[in-house]
Amino acid sequence: MTSAHRRHVLLAVGVALASALFFTCAYVLNRAAAVEGGHWAWSASLRYLITLPLMLPLVHWFGGFGPVWRAIRAHPLPWLGWSTVGFVLFYIGLSYAASSGPSWLVAGTFQLTVVAGMLCSPFLYDDERRRIPPLALAAGLVVVAGVLMMQLGHAGGGLDRAGWIALACVAGAAFAYPLGNRGLLLHLERHQPDGVPRLNATQRVFGLTLASQPAWVALALYAGWDAGMPSVGQVGMAAGVAVGAGIIATVLFFQATGMVRDNPTGLAAAEAMQAAEILFATAIGVMWLGEAWPSGIVLWGAIVVTFGIVGFSWIAGRGAAGDLRATQDLRSERGP
Repeated sequence: MTSAHRRHVLLAVGVALASALFFTCAYVLNRAAAVEGGHWAWSASLRYLITLPLMLPLVHWFGGFGPVWRAIRAHPLPWLGWSTVGFVLFYIGLSYAASSGPSWLVAGTFQLTVVAGMLCSPFLYDDERRRIPPLALAAGLVVVAGVLMMQLGHAGGGLDRAGWIALACVAGAAFAYPLGNRGLLLHLERHQPDGVPRLNATQRVFGLTLASQPAWVALALYAGWDAGMPSVGQVGMAAGVAVGAGIIATVLFFQATGMVRDNPTGLAAAEAMQAAEILFATAIGVMWLGEAWPSGIVLWGAIVVTFGIVGFSWIAGRGAAGDLRATQDLRSERGP
């Protein structure tokens, strides 16, 4: 690899690391809203109600609104269904779990998404993508082991009912996000509307955000009935998540993986930067929210999760390099 190529890879890794920092907004700001007494349903619904208008200029610059609208009109039910799975169920789970423990615990547990997309493959695909690579599965199981260590260590060796509910919510979110995004990609592969150009990543995210709006309006009505209007602080934190995680982080991650799509080592390294979300969530949570620094088995669990993510990303990234469809699948795993 020439020095120019190395600099290009290092730049892509730096961009991916920046995206991990902005993705961390979701964990920390949701936790901050929960600590201040904000209702989980407001945290969830406000993020996507705010994201929609913010994405309008982006989708105008990257492909336009027209193709998205024509694709949704041609097949509205798949869009509604996959947006419900990939956005609504995903973010309700993360928002509800924010009150269960420190932001680093939710961030670490959500890393189950690295194995979730792989386990969903046999149920979605009927081609070579349905195969689960043994090495990737082994790395994913390392992540699962680390998550269980973190959860059990935080709970003092045993989870109570609330702890199990929180774990189930985050685990469900970790599966819902890649399932919804992969499901939509597969639908668009099989049912490309006549006269509609292939949608890019920005258009797909905008389309899922648009299709999920009825669910977010209904959830906001429930939140208003159950808890009254949100505080100005909670609205501000939801806007921070919408801008940081929903817009900036996603654009940066797509940019990073696009820069090294044909470089196996570079793509694997960029993918592995998602492990930094645990570090960022820990540091910000400790400094801003006064959360306890992880120690003992919890700390070892976080280390195990980090190594599992790096191993999985290395395997998946090297396999996806040069394959546009495989790279899109990797991108579809990213959240929140």
